[in-house]
Amino acid sequence: MTIRHTQFEFYNEDGDPVRGDVWCAGNARADAAIVICHGFKGFKNWGFFPYTSEQLAYGTSYPVVQFNFSGNGIGPDLENFTELDKFEQNTFSKELDDLKLVLDAAEAGELPGLLPRERFGLLGHSRGGLSAIVTAAEDPRVVALVTWSAVAQIDRWTEEQKEEWRRVGRIEILNTRTGQMMPLGVVLLEDAERNADRFNLERVAARLEVPYLIVHGTQDESVSIADGERLAAAAPEESTRFERIAGASHTFGAVHPFAGPTEHLDRAVDLSAGWFAVYLEE
Repeated sequence: MTIRHTQFEFYNEDGDPVRGDVWCAGNARADAAIVICHGFKGFKNWGFFPYTSEQLAYGTSYPVVQFNFSGNGIGPDLENFTELDKFEQNTFSKELDDLKLVLDAAEAGELPGLLPRERFGLLGHSRGGLSAIVTAAEDPRVVALVTWSAVAQIDRWTEEQKEEWRRVGRIEILNTRTGQMMPLGVVLLEDAERNADRFNLERVAARLEVPYLIVHGTQDESVSIADGERLAAAAPEESTRFERIAGASHTFGAVHPFAGPTEHLDRAVDLSAGWFAVYLEE
């Protein structure tokens, strides 16, 4: 089956580009689409994302949209963190706004190669799970939800770190892959504190009215599987499924540059494709 791949770029209200891709099978269904949200220090071209998009488009016959959050730090070459100034000013709320713009554009038929859509499935990896979970709870256009290796809380800093963060106005996080020190502006902390109720993921999960699949590796080195367990315990039991992948890491064994799929990654993809195939049906 042929998978058609097109790219798009549009600008948010801050004038920053939101760059993305549409993956569409030759027999694509015309009634819904899947949208993928990357996580912290992630980007749409990282490792498994293009493969996952293509496989979901193939396995479900639904178009798949993946995109870069405008503040993720990746520049126009789509591969390198050349926009650390934007990374420093990024917030959780900005990412939610970017996701809404992508959904709005898809609904309006403004993404290349994609007819207007009314219903969406969301897949969020790691911190992208926050955007997916909150949007699924707030936006009635979302009818199915999947998270991979998702965080259950965003407050992951000590009081000492927060005090230093406020004093200096930024903290720096090492990107072990690139060796870059990546700045987080105090605006991120202020956004988290100002919107503490909106970003309380366990409470948000408890309000979900859409079918929710949680996929988490038992050997996740970045986000403990305990986070997946907390989300599963909070979400409505009758519409939630928690899938532990034994031995899987935070990225299900995938690396960047992509070296091919792993058994763990294909398991996560298969579970997700099955979920969307069932719950994106009208």
